[in-house]
Amino acid sequence: MKLSARNQIKGTITNIVIGSVMAKVQVDIGNGNILNSMITIDSVKELDLKAGDTVYAVIKSTEVMIGKE
Repeated sequence: MKLSARNQIKGTITNIVIGSVMAKVQVDIGNGNILNSMITIDSVKELDLKAGDTVYAVIKSTEVMIGKE
């Protein structure tokens, strides 16, 4: 898999929560960090995603906001 996006984070799917149209895919990216991604149910089916699969979270954005309290 080759992509132009530089922010590719490898992880393992820990859970998939299916809604009516979208699914929340939870990815363990290490050190106790979980990344959540909302994708279509069709994408979950097309990629045959399931808990335990190794995947890449690909982040493509022109803006990244930072907040501090």
